[in-house]
Amino acid sequence: MGNDPAGVVMELEGSSSDVSGLLTALQVPPPLARVDDVFSEPLEPAGDVSFEIRGSEMGGARVALISPDTATCADCWREFHDPSDRRYQHAFINCTSCGPRYTIVRSVPYDRSRTTMAAFPMCRRCQAEYEDPSNRRFHAEPVCCPNCGPQLSLVDQLGRALAGPAVAAAVDLLRGGAVVAVKGLGGYHLAVDASSEAAVALLRSRKHREDRPFAVMVASVEGARALCSISPEELTLLTSAARPIVILPRRDGAVVAPSVAPGAPTLGMMLAYTPVHALLLEAFGGPLVMTSGNASDEPIAFDDSDALARLGGIADAFLVHDRAIRTRVDDSVMKVVRGRVMPLRRSRGYVPTPIVLPVETAEVVLGMGAGLKNTFCLVRGRQAFMSHHIGDLDNYATFESYADGIEHLCKLLDVQPTVIAHDLHPEFLSTTHAAELADRYGARLVGVQHHHAHIASCMVDNGITEPVIGVAFDGFGLGTDGHAWGGEFFVGDYARGFDRAAHLERAPMPGGDAATREPWRMALAWLERAYEGAIPGELDVVQRNHERWEQVRSLARSGVNSPLTSSAGRLFDAVAAILGIRDAVTYEGQAAIELEYAADPGDCGWYAVPVVQNPLLVSSLVRDVADELLHGVPMPVVASRFHTSLAAMIAKVCSGLGAERGLKTVALSGGVFQNALLLTRCIDLLEADDFRVLTHSSVPTNDGGLSLGQAALSDPTT
Repeated sequence: MGNDPAGVVMELEGSSSDVSGLLTALQVPPPLARVDDVFSEPLEPAGDVSFEIRGSEMGGARVALISPDTATCADCWREFHDPSDRRYQHAFINCTSCGPRYTIVRSVPYDRSRTTMAAFPMCRRCQAEYEDPSNRRFHAEPVCCPNCGPQLSLVDQLGRALAGPAVAAAVDLLRGGAVVAVKGLGGYHLAVDASSEAAVALLRSRKHREDRPFAVMVASVEGARALCSISPEELTLLTSAARPIVILPRRDGAVVAPSVAPGAPTLGMMLAYTPVHALLLEAFGGPLVMTSGNASDEPIAFDDSDALARLGGIADAFLVHDRAIRTRVDDSVMKVVRGRVMPLRRSRGYVPTPIVLPVETAEVVLGMGAGLKNTFCLVRGRQAFMSHHIGDLDNYATFESYADGIEHLCKLLDVQPTVIAHDLHPEFLSTTHAAELADRYGARLVGVQHHHAHIASCMVDNGITEPVIGVAFDGFGLGTDGHAWGGEFFVGDYARGFDRAAHLERAPMPGGDAATREPWRMALAWLERAYEGAIPGELDVVQRNHERWEQVRSLARSGVNSPLTSSAGRLFDAVAAILGIRDAVTYEGQAAIELEYAADPGDCGWYAVPVVQNPLLVSSLVRDVADELLHGVPMPVVASRFHTSLAAMIAKVCSGLGAERGLKTVALSGGVFQNALLLTRCIDLLEADDFRVLTHSSVPTNDGGLSLGQAALSDPTT
């Protein structure tokens, strides 16, 4: 038995029944194993009677998969908490069913010598376990114990060791309100006491993160239940081997500081998924904020010296270890909508497990992703290897991580792309880098329209190829006509492409990108459309912004630096500002998120939106919102009616297109459909009209899933 780049090779000798029995047993692999195919061929008996694992072979095409990093398993947790076990409280306990994988791999085949664990020679007892086929640690490449594995230490901002046991000293600092950087599986976290407003406010100030919610880590399910309501589906996700951050409804009276998630009725919750986290949480005795180790807009720190340099102004101390991280990987973020998982960020715990395409590609395709929430995707055959979450490429350090990630994955898979798919926007760094890589590899460049890629991504996520009605609602994507799109209805499939069958009415973005940061500008633009210039001066949004109102109004009317957009995301921004929820944002999508939170879920009212013409006149919806507000209808009721009205418009347009084109399948994609209230009401209405509704469950509906759609649309065989 041995590994080669194609997978596991076994030479069996025995009776036909015994050999057949073993081949059958292989179909039910161990927890972290994945068996795609079993191929066998007869050989002449060699008379061997012993069992042997041979050294890995390096030749041939690399098709074997690398496992994602996996949370500590139940067996290891039992040993971890057993004072009689030699790995009691061992910060790096693992076995074949858990532990680091993707983040420590340097090359394949996956052997210890090709991981960052190569720096830690096994002691005699660990070596014996590693070589024993009956042992749970048989060929567990990261296997170690307190005598031969990595070591924890606590250091100051200059990397100097601090006195005392590392974990106990870190806990003392946390109890005193300090910020502690913690080295995890794929990078550093920044930790503070989640119940202390002063500590959380200090972290926000140092990290330059004004409002975006922080994730919270607890030691146990009981700790999570004390803070949040958890459905059976959410519990399954929370306790899965991937251990993502799960967005959960916050309990009234939950003991967390207001600044953890300002104004949000939810918390991003995760369980301690490594022994290092467990040691810290169990000693601390309460929830900790555990957010990405970076300053605002930077990539997560994973290299020790880089972490000290970049986080030295944020963290008071560093809980570190000496196992190197090869690939930085952020935490995954998920939520459950209508009992189904919705990924918001697919990263640690899921990557690099491939997505299976519904058809096989003839070429090696690289999808470059977009500019925000970037991922990239390598497609080989029917396997689509999506990268971990990269982030926003406007930051140069993030772009460097992106370029390194592409090179590393190509090396691990031993492929070079022959087709490179990119967004149509010429100024995205993903687009310019696509041209550089095409020159390097001699690959063919293919531009893919942003929203076409969204719909294709949803189709792949659901394993279908037949024509669909695609609804792509998001903040921005360059259209084939050179305008900013974002409220689109398509009809089509992979083979024939997509026709833009309908879209939202367009409005100017006064000041361009400034309108994404200041939603009141979009409120002005839409109110101009809704009232044909005669905007009621008594609207609060006018009063709050009166000093700049006429100046920005003139800008919008002139068309200078005011590009037209059909974006549903910008429509949400406008309504949020009109309703007094937010005039300016500190992170992408903030106004729309708070608009969803503000809506009264019990209200059943709605406004009629004309759908007899294209573009769809959503300015009438904006006017209804403003008129109701002027007539004293409570803001939460108006917010709810806006969601219901938009869902009804989507359902009505799809009904018309379905009757016209003979289609009964709708794919919903784009960042706007992260809104659970809108998504739920859309699905309910569409299913009531006998539509099959496709949503995302394996890859994000936001731009994090875009690279998959780009790759799927760029090979002619798909």
